Amino acid sequence: MRILAAGASGFLGSRLVDRLRADGHEVVQLVRRPATDPGQVRWDPAAGQLDPAALAGTDVVVNLAGAGVGDHRWNDRYRELLRTSRVDTTRTLAESIAALPSTERPGVLLNASAIGWYGDTGDRAVTEESPAGEGFLADMCRVWEAATGPAEDAGVRVVRLRTGYVLHRDAGFLKPQLLPFRLGIGGPLAGGRQWMPWISLADWLAAVKFLLAREDLAGSVNVVGPEPVTNAEFTRELGAAVHRPAVLPVPSFALRILLGGLAVEALTSARVRPGVLPRTGFTYQHPNLRSALHAALHE
Repeated sequence: MRILAAGASGFLGSRLVDRLRADGHEVVQLVRRPATDPGQVRWDPAAGQLDPAALAGTDVVVNLAGAGVGDHRWNDRYRELLRTSRVDTTRTLAESIAALPSTERPGVLLNASAIGWYGDTGDRAVTEESPAGEGFLADMCRVWEAATGPAEDAGVRVVRLRTGYVLHRDAGFLKPQLLPFRLGIGGPLAGGRQWMPWISLADWLAAVKFLLAREDLAGSVNVVGPEPVTNAEFTRELGAAVHRPAVLPVPSFALRILLGGLAVEALTSARVRPGVLPRTGFTYQHPNLRSALHAALHE
């Protein structure tokens, strides 16, 4: 297939592109700088500009674009960047897809979203059928997902990937915690009662490929492992994985210093379970946290 990818330079995007190319697909990357090779196309999502020719003959569009949640402190300016970097890219792609003649439109748009959709759920378990929650992340996800509307209205299959914590030593939620845990000063975050929906990188990649191939699936999908855990449980498993004690509690103020913007997510309880993936036959390579952490640290 010919696949057009936005956000392909990020941690998840670059690994997905490598996997898709290894499977024999042609992947064209959307870039904001001048294109440097035939596998790139320049666009300007902030201005809503994308050459329709870039979409001609494309089978799949994958959009993982968005400013990093943990890259900076969350002042008002960065919150706006988090929002616009997701909504503008999604809207530009969806409107460009809808503007094409029906015979030239891609068959599917796989668009990033996040478990932030559900807000703070406390101890209440939620699935794809649950409504949006409250707060900045929930509001952002609501607008982000709505921006796929033009493509959906045009009859294109749209899958919104509500991704949880993707576990890998080089990125995301896990990376900034490894040093303190390896030094033996890791511990539960802000009491450890908050629920955390996790997934291994291998399972995230496999789930995206699964959803790409399943032409009967559309809508929002929780791309998370089979069972969320509390942060206290996560702490115990991570301590065991690095062979260090993990008993020193990390208060909220220290968490904000350690994780930056990610602290907002780390302090939110999200007991998110996958409904669509298990129901439709997806098989996890890492169905429990211990297995996922081993893969995150050693593979």
